[in-house]
Order: sequence, then structure tokens, then C-alpha cells
Amino acid sequence: MKRLLFLILICCASHTYAQQTILVQIEQNNTVLSALRQQADAEKIGNKTGIYLENPAIEYHYLWGNSAETGNRTDFEARQNFDFPTAYFYKKKVSETQNQQVDLKYLIERKNILLEARQLCIRLTYQNALYNYLSERMNATERMVQAHEKKFRSGEINALDYNRTTLNFLSVQKEFNSCQTEREYLTDELIRLNGGIAIDYPAAIFEPVLINPDFEVLYPELKEKNRSLIYFQQETALSKTNEKLRRSLNLPKFSAGYMSEKVLTEHFRGVTVGVSIPLWENKNTVKQLKAQTQANQATEEDANLRYRNETRALHKKALSLSGIVEDSRVRTLSGNSIELLKKALDAGEISIINYILETEIYFEVTQGLLETERDLHLTVAELMQWDL
Repeated sequence: MKRLLFLILICCASHTYAQQTILVQIEQNNTVLSALRQQADAEKIGNKTGIYLENPAIEYHYLWGNSAETGNRTDFEARQNFDFPTAYFYKKKVSETQNQQVDLKYLIERKNILLEARQLCIRLTYQNALYNYLSERMNATERMVQAHEKKFRSGEINALDYNRTTLNFLSVQKEFNSCQTEREYLTDELIRLNGGIAIDYPAAIFEPVLINPDFEVLYPELKEKNRSLIYFQQETALSKTNEKLRRSLNLPKFSAGYMSEKVLTEHFRGVTVGVSIPLWENKNTVKQLKAQTQANQATEEDANLRYRNETRALHKKALSLSGIVEDSRVRTLSGNSIELLKKALDAGEISIINYILETEIYFEVTQGLLETERDLHLTVAELMQWDL
């Protein structure tokens, strides 16, 4: 018993390691993530533009007079325009928040791709386990067909029993082929996510799942890791900062510079100072941004509420499936029913039709357990998706 438990733990650890290894490969090789990383770098650079002073302006004028007495006139001016000083502080803050959002958008897309990969691994684990079981079952039914063919030829069984055995083999073979097709499809999907690079995932055992039964303890941890909720928070914060920036931009703008003017023997030099009075140009801009902030706050509250409800439902479903798995595992693995049925058939205690019916029932129960384990792991993967 200790040896069996040790082997199960080794298989589970191998399954977890294999899945994690594949996720690391996909993160490195996925073409979508590669493009998103480059796009994120470009957006970050773009967010840093427009936060500095305007370019200085230099003007030179040479004006011809209409007589010798008037002479020619030469003007030179260098001027720098700038917003109210607080505007540059808020421009920088907006840029930093936008770059944080770029990182969050990348992490959200990364999570979506790795979650898809993990779900494919879980489905492939199910198909691999089913494939192994169907392989044994098909070999057993094939041996039974061969044995019953000899018995039919020798007259020990009738044609009806032999035909039932053959049809049972064909039914198992069909399920086996269908399982193999699904395995190949899921493997191809993993290869697609891996940037077209070949990938192998032989795991066929689901590792045990531990779920904190107290949702109120678990939820704060899950919420803290949720990048989507953080993104909505940043949207609200960005909108508030934009309000402050717009108020600063609505304050007077200034200009300062140097000017020189030459006319014949006269040469005038000095500084220039200007101010722009905000009256009509930016009317209603702050009001619009306030409305946007309120809309963002409402969206953030809705996202938090929906996530809590969805998480609670997933947690409840996971606990229910976990209980079903534990109960089914105890009932199914209490003994080797197929081996017992085979011995009963060979001893003549049951008929072929009863053997086929009983093996069908055992297969349905075993497949049902695998399906429940698969659903449990898919539910937990969605529940813990931000741990990727």
C-alpha cells in the first residue's frame, strides 16, 4: 500500500512538473505573446511623448525700407512657451499610469493564453488516461474474441455469444479511435500555442487538488492577484489624474524669450513675456472628464461585484466536484471489477452478455470519474487563473 501511494505521488509530481514545463515553453515561444511584448514596448515609448516643454521658437526678420533715410530693419526673437507648472507633474503621472496599464494589458493577455494552455493540458490528461484504459480494454476484448472464436469453432458457444463478443470489440475499438483523434487534436492545439514547436505531454494522472473551503479567506488572495481588477482601478485613477491635468492646462499659459531689433544706427534688445488667458477654448473639458471618472468608477464596482459572484460560484462548484471525486474514487478503486468479472466468466458463473453489460457499467463509472476529475481541474484552473 505504501509503495502504491509512493508511486501515485511520483506520478502526480511528474504531471505537475510536465504541465509547468509546457507553460514555461509556451510563454517563451508563443507568437502572440512575442508580438504583444514588442507592442507594449512601443506603447510605453509613445506614452512618454508630449510630457515635456514645447520646442523653443526662433524667428529672424529682415525688412527692407522704402528709402535710404528709413534703412532696413532686422529682427531676431527666441521664445519658449510653457504650460502652468503643475501641468508637467500631472503629464508625467498620466504617462506612468498609462505604462502601468500597458504592463497590465500584457499580463492579462498572457494569463488568457496560459490558461488556455493549462485547460488543454487538463483535457489531454483526461484523454491520455482514457486512452490507456481503452488500450487495455481493447486488448482484453481482442483476446476474448480470439478465445471465443476457438470456442465457437469447437461448438462450446453459439453464434449469438460469439457475435456479441465481436460487436463489443468493435464498439471499444471505435471509442479507442475517437479518443486517439481527440488526443492528436489537443496536442496540435498545444503545438499551435507553442509557436509551432513540437511538444509532448504524456501525463495521464490528475494530481490531488486542495481547495480552501472558506471562501471568505480565499477570496481576498484571489482578488489581490486579479490583474483585470487592478486595470479597472488604474482606469479610475488615470481618469482622476486627467481631471487634474486638464485643470492645470486650463490655467494661463506663459511664454518668455529674448528679442532684438536693429534699424540703422538704433539697436533695441530685451526680454519678452507673454500670457494666454483661458476663456473659451477648453470649455466643458473638465466636466466631461468628471463624467468619465464616474463612469469608470461604476465599471470598476461592477467588475468587482461580477468577479466576486463568479469566483464564489466556481469555488462552490470546485468543492462539490472534489467531494464527488473522493467518493467515486473510493467506490471505484475498492477492487478490480474487470478482473473479477473475467474470472467469473471463465468459471461459467456469468454469461457473456452479463459480462459485457457489467464491463460497460464499470467503464461508464470509470470514465465518469475521469470526467469529474477533468471538470474539477478545469474549474480549479479557472478559479486560480491569476496564479499563472
